[in-house]
Amino acid sequence: MDSFREAERSFNDEYPGYRNTTSLDELRHAQYERLDRLEHRYLDYTGAGLYASTQIEAHTRLLLADVFGNPHSSSPASALATRLIERARGAVHEFFKASADEYIVVFTRNATGALKLVGESYPFDPASRFLLTLDNHNSVNGIREFARASGSALSYCPLLLPEMRIDPERLAAHLSASGETTHKLFAYPAQSNFSGVQHSLDWIEFAHARGWDVLLDAAAYVPANALDLGRVKPDFVCVSFYKMFGYPTGAGCLIARKAVVSKLHRPWFSGGTITVASVKGDRHYLHSGPEAFEDGTPDYLCAPAIEIGLNHLAGIGYEMIHARVAALTGWMLGQLGALRHGNGLGLVRIYGPLALDARGGTIAFNIFDKDGRFIDHRIVEDRANTMKISLRTGCFCNPGGGEVALGISEEELDACFSRTPSGMTLDDFRECIDDKSSGAVRISFGLVSNFEDAYHFLQFATRFVDKRAIEI
Repeated sequence: MDSFREAERSFNDEYPGYRNTTSLDELRHAQYERLDRLEHRYLDYTGAGLYASTQIEAHTRLLLADVFGNPHSSSPASALATRLIERARGAVHEFFKASADEYIVVFTRNATGALKLVGESYPFDPASRFLLTLDNHNSVNGIREFARASGSALSYCPLLLPEMRIDPERLAAHLSASGETTHKLFAYPAQSNFSGVQHSLDWIEFAHARGWDVLLDAAAYVPANALDLGRVKPDFVCVSFYKMFGYPTGAGCLIARKAVVSKLHRPWFSGGTITVASVKGDRHYLHSGPEAFEDGTPDYLCAPAIEIGLNHLAGIGYEMIHARVAALTGWMLGQLGALRHGNGLGLVRIYGPLALDARGGTIAFNIFDKDGRFIDHRIVEDRANTMKISLRTGCFCNPGGGEVALGISEEELDACFSRTPSGMTLDDFRECIDDKSSGAVRISFGLVSNFEDAYHFLQFATRFVDKRAIEI
């Protein structure tokens, strides 16, 4: 392998635009200095973003400056907390260009919480339809249980290999299918958290024109890509703020169009969601705004950190973040694809696009030995841990993507699940699929990734060259 300096010169020649992102190196040195001080190679930005020191300092100053109380009151402390929540809500509207006349912002614990709100409240019934792409996070897949319990028709649209993109003809056929339906919900990710594929946002209006409501999972997309809800108009959008800027971790939101949110009917009520509730009168009246979906006391001390984090990202700019992530991703795709054993067999099999067109900074792959056998992804992770490399392995809560990438068939899965109907562990599953991998390795670039991170990981990967799995 080339020396670091030679590799860096070659990288800069191949991706000259990377030089325009050097202010992110300055930012890393000033506000993320712990990465280099600890010699830590963080490559799990799809799992979680990292926070800047200034975010923590600004939040701390705010908390120490005043007195905040439960917002469900008119006391001075409560009123102040309420103002902070509404400021944070307004910051979300502004950041995503989601007009307050058109959208509501509901704070949740994470994107999963936002998806559960939609699933439990959407008017599924025997005449409704729920369409998903095969490439979805489990928190989207889980909505199918609400649909199934209500007798709704359920369909998945498949992926096309090798790039793991959605089959556009099959999707168009699903969305264009006629029939008597009451409500139709289509759910898909803007960016796959498995392969990094970015699915077309044009599908939103294509689906709308055919009578579908659209649920867009934007959790893996918005850390490095702008989402303008004044331009594209999904009915429901979920995000996790920690994936965007690291802190706070217990906060996400559902952004929902007012024109469609009236369809949602919650199966229960709680403190904070109602204007009036009676035990003897056996009635309750929900708030008309986002509070109707925010159960209990909101995390009012967390809310200011959301505004601080959004301002942090806005101050940097998505154009610069996206340019850096794209350059590092493109270089890594090329370098991993070029690694060979001495006998000519490839070291790495990448799942998803090998080019930068319509893909993000997530790369999923497996490492194979000199005999063509996969090296257990858990062993790869264990070895990475010893070198202070943070990456992720498994199916990344995206079983559909994993099953397609790893070549696990429906017949194999049916036979596997019939063997252990009452419960299953990962080891049980591995036995079912014989010599196929049960997961993959995933690295992902983000806000303050740099070339040294990428180079260091590539050095790590070369340690498996000309090795046999049994030796490792």
